[in-house]
Parts: sequence; C-alpha cells; structure tokens
Amino acid sequence: MLEVTPSIKIGESELHFDFIRASGPGGQNVNKVASSVQLRFDIRNSPSLEPDVKERLIKLAGSRMTSDGVLVIEAKRYRLQDQNREDAVKRLVALIQKALQEPAARKPTRPGQGARQKRLNEKKRRGELKRSRRYHPEEDE
Repeated sequence: MLEVTPSIKIGESELHFDFIRASGPGGQNVNKVASSVQLRFDIRNSPSLEPDVKERLIKLAGSRMTSDGVLVIEAKRYRLQDQNREDAVKRLVALIQKALQEPAARKPTRPGQGARQKRLNEKKRRGELKRSRRYHPEEDE
C-alpha cells in the first residue's frame, strides 16, 4: 500500500512496473541489465482518487499521459533497479500531492481611477502628436 497522504492510499495492484534496459551510466552493465523502470498508473480507472484530483493530475501529467488515461513515469537516473523503482514511486507521489492542491480562485480586478486617467492622457497625447504630423496644404500657401 502506497500512502500519498493519510487519507489517500494507492494499492500496489494499481501500479504496474516494467523494467527495461537503460542508456546512461553503468558501462557495459547497461547492455545486460534491465535497470530502467517504467511505472504505469491508470488514473482514469483508479478508485483511490477523487474525480477533481484526477482531472488536475491529468493536466499536470501532460505528455506523460497515454490516450487511454495511463500515466507513464520513466526512471533511469540510477544504476540499480531498486533505486529507479523508488525514484519513480517518489515522483508519482509528488505529482499526486501537487494535484491535491486546489488552485486559488482568481479574483477579478479592475484598473484604478489613476490608471484609467493616465491611460486616457497618454491616448490624448499620442493623438495630438499624430495630428501635428498631418499634411495641411492650406498652411503652405
């Protein structure tokens, strides 16, 4: 059982690990040992998460999501399979914890009186400048 928060626990049966060969550090060992880990977590069908958390998690996951609603986290930072597995799980927990935080509601604001007056004055000044650049043939006579 993976504990994200005291109220949210994800069963081991919801997590699927695939071990593949990784590039990177390890020398010739890389060619022989499947030390890289792909963690797959089916967000859409997970009974552990609330619907609003699922939606935020899908948005946060971005390109790590498949079209089936499965989150794929790839960990190949370490040479050992166990360390990569722990790294993938930690990244999943961090992503879920970030999705648990509800975004602050935006408070609509309006520009103040001073800002409106400043904007209008600048528009008038620019208009006057452009008007002074116009060609007036009657002034040349």
